[in-house]
Amino acid sequence: MDTDSDSDLLSDLPQSIIESILVKVPLVDAVRTSILSRKWRYKWAAITELVFNDTCLTSGHDKSIISCNLVNFITRCLFLHDGPIHKFELNTSYSPASPDLDQWLLFLSRKDIKELIIDIGEDDWFRAPSCVFFCPKLTHLVLVRCELNPPPNFKGFLCLKHLSLQQVIIPPHDIEVLISSCPLLESLTLSYFDSLELTIRAPNLKYLNLEGEFKDIRLENTPQLIGISVAMYMTDDIAEHFEQCSGCNFDKFLGGVPCLERLIGHIYFTKYLSIGNEQGNFPVTYQNLKFIELYQVSFEDMKELFVVLRLIVSSPNLEELQISSSSITTTTDIYDLEFWERDWPADCIFGKLKIVHMTDFSGLPHEIAFIKFLLGHSPVLEQMIVAPTIYVTDKVVKMLIDLLTFRRASPQATVKFIQEPL
Repeated sequence: MDTDSDSDLLSDLPQSIIESILVKVPLVDAVRTSILSRKWRYKWAAITELVFNDTCLTSGHDKSIISCNLVNFITRCLFLHDGPIHKFELNTSYSPASPDLDQWLLFLSRKDIKELIIDIGEDDWFRAPSCVFFCPKLTHLVLVRCELNPPPNFKGFLCLKHLSLQQVIIPPHDIEVLISSCPLLESLTLSYFDSLELTIRAPNLKYLNLEGEFKDIRLENTPQLIGISVAMYMTDDIAEHFEQCSGCNFDKFLGGVPCLERLIGHIYFTKYLSIGNEQGNFPVTYQNLKFIELYQVSFEDMKELFVVLRLIVSSPNLEELQISSSSITTTTDIYDLEFWERDWPADCIFGKLKIVHMTDFSGLPHEIAFIKFLLGHSPVLEQMIVAPTIYVTDKVVKMLIDLLTFRRASPQATVKFIQEPL
């Protein structure tokens, strides 16, 4: 009996099954299988997913030696590889030299690459070579701390569905052209951009994540958007720009996203939307919007309050609302409490709202009135959680009494008052 052939059942498995096993272990361990036998010498060399991270690093204290060993390991793996490479991920705290990275990317552009992720070094930047723009099968692109300059003959990523650019230097016009040149784009992340005025045109876009110093954001031809998360950082230059800009930011940003299901607005988002927004008719109804989360809303600024009310009134199927408050005084009309009876009719109903969570609650007049408004107009509300800011202590008892005495349209609604310890 040939015991070797009978016992080595794993080696005789189809290559597709062996590959599915090897891609689930760290790449360095997959490469080590080459010492098992002659049959296994190049089994790893046909896997289509190559992930290089800090698990590939050799031990030691000399960073230059560790980095050199990593570069040599990546180079050997690529040039010994046989067949297409569908995924290449380089995620390490060590930065290879530009010639090495350029050589790898040129090699990958000829290997049917579909998913490319580059995140190297903690403080180092790299310049993407032009070959990155000529990967016709690319579907997933993630670049971190990178300089991008699309060449004049760039025709777009016709298969790209996911694009994430974080701390990327690229001319403003080029980023708009890049986005609009990806007709199948479904997910877009732009992080840590400075003083950017951005118009996004992406007819198949479903998920949008923005973070940075944005002067202006306009969504055009984005009818399929279902998830938005925005964090806006404020500088003196951007604040001055906000004061001078014209038009309604609410309409520019949310006027063309009727399929929206989930909206998260971080710091300064409601402030941005409030510019040019006036109380009146709301032309867009968000029938699918079920979750809204807004951070640092100033209930002392009536314009920001109008933004919150416009959102929830225009979302008849809203189920969960989360809001954190900001107590920075910006206007002098904060005590116009007749507004709630005068401008919002009694038949305004939030028929699907089940959960409300308010944090950093200060007990300001419009905060109290807003909670009273929600309790009185939400017939299926199940739970309202109110967490006061840690800096408010003298008003806690009065706030609690007010909350407990407000009329509730929902008989099963519970109100939880949670005070965090100092």
